[in-house]
Amino acid sequence: MFFERHEGGERAVLVHPECVDDQEREDPGEFQELVRSANVEQAAFVVVPGAKITPRYFVGVGKLEEIRQHVIATGADVVLFNHALSPSQERNLEAELKCRVVDRTGLILDIFAQRARTHEGKLQVELAQLEHVSTRLVRGWTHLERQKGGVGLRGPGETQLETDRRLLRVRIKSIKSRLEKVKKQRDQTRRARKRADIPLVSLVGYTNAGKSTLFNIITVSAVYAADQLFATLDPTLRRLQISDLGPVILADTVGFIRHLPHKLVQAFRATLEESANADLLLHVIDCADPERMDNIIQVQEVLQEIEAHELPRLDIYNKVDMLAGVKPRIDRDENGRPIRVWISAKNGDGLELVQQAVAEILGEDIVHEFLPVPHEKGRLRSRLYQMGVVQGEDFNEEGIPVLEVRMPRQALEKIFLQEGATLPWELPDPEPWMNE
Repeated sequence: MFFERHEGGERAVLVHPECVDDQEREDPGEFQELVRSANVEQAAFVVVPGAKITPRYFVGVGKLEEIRQHVIATGADVVLFNHALSPSQERNLEAELKCRVVDRTGLILDIFAQRARTHEGKLQVELAQLEHVSTRLVRGWTHLERQKGGVGLRGPGETQLETDRRLLRVRIKSIKSRLEKVKKQRDQTRRARKRADIPLVSLVGYTNAGKSTLFNIITVSAVYAADQLFATLDPTLRRLQISDLGPVILADTVGFIRHLPHKLVQAFRATLEESANADLLLHVIDCADPERMDNIIQVQEVLQEIEAHELPRLDIYNKVDMLAGVKPRIDRDENGRPIRVWISAKNGDGLELVQQAVAEILGEDIVHEFLPVPHEKGRLRSRLYQMGVVQGEDFNEEGIPVLEVRMPRQALEKIFLQEGATLPWELPDPEPWMNE
C-alpha cells in the first residue's frame, strides 16, 4: 500500500453529531460497529445534540473543550467523527486536540484497507485513499510551504507540498491505468460468459446483511464471513447448478452503507460492474434491523449510481430466525411472479426457496424439449452436454439420439443456428417411454 496504516489496538473518542437534517443523519449504532470493524477501542462517546455545523471546528467551542477533556482523561490516540469533515476542519481540530482526527470517510477507507486481499482490491483502496488524502496534504507540512533557497538548496522551484502533490498525481494516474487493464480483463471474462449463455446472479445489499453467509451455504464455499461491517471487499464468483434452470454464476460483492463515499464508488466501479451487468440482482436485506427501510433506500441509491437500478431484482429477507413467528416463504406479485423470499442463511432455512424463485424468474423463457440430434451433429451434442442442460438421452425408432434439454429458448436457438442444425419446434407429444 502507498500509506502505512495502523493495525488496530488504538483508543478513540467517538463524536456523533445528531444532525437536524434527516438527509445528513447517521446511525450511532452503525458508527460503533464501524469502529469495532476497524479494530479500534472506544474510549468515550460524545453526542452533539442538534448539531449545527460551524465552519472552523464543525462543533461549538463548548463541545470542543468537552472532547479535549475526554482525550486527556482517556489517553486516546484518535478522535473519530461520525460525519464528513472538510480538510480545514480536520486540520483545525487536530491543532486544538493535539491528536489525529479522522472523519467517517477516513474510517471507512481504513476498514477497506484492512479488508483488501487481492491485488485489484488493494489498488482500488489505494486509489480512494490517495484521492481522499490529496486534499489534506497541507496537514503536517506547513513548515515546508516556503520554496527552498540558499547554497546547495536551489532546486526546481517547487515547494515540498507541490512535490508531494505532483507525486500523488503520478501515482493516481498509474493506478487508474492498471485498474483500466483490470476492467478490460473483466469485460473479456464477462463476454465469454455471455457467449456461453450462463446467467449472472449478483448478491447486493447493505453491509452485514448476510450476503457472504448466504453465498457460502448455497455454493459450498469458504468466503470470509463475519458479524462485522465490510467483512467482504473483494468480489467472488462461483458456478452454481440450479434445478430446472441449469448453470448460473453467483457473485458476492462488497456491501453498501449509508452515505458510501463517492470516491469508493468510483474506485470500486470495476468491481461493482459485476452487479451492473447481472441478469438478476438478489438484494439481501436484514429483516430484523429496525433501520431496514432506510437501508433499502441507501442500497437503491448506490444501485442508481452504478446504473443497476433497473435490473430485475429479487428481495431476500434474511435473518427470519430473529423474528418471532416468521417462517421461510415466497411472496409473489399479482401475476404470481416471485418478488420476495424470507430465509435464514445462518440456519439454512428456506434456501431451496431462493433457488426456486431464481429458477422461476430466469426460467420464464425456458424450454423443455426432446430434441433428435443426428450422429453427424456430434459437436452440437457435445456443446449441449458441456453446458449442463441435457436432462437425459435415449433413441427414437430410427436409432437417432434424442436429448432431453432444458435451457433458455434464445440460447438454444443460437446454438442450433451456429451448428447448422434444424430446430424442430413442432414436435409431436413425446412417446410414453420418454417420460418414464
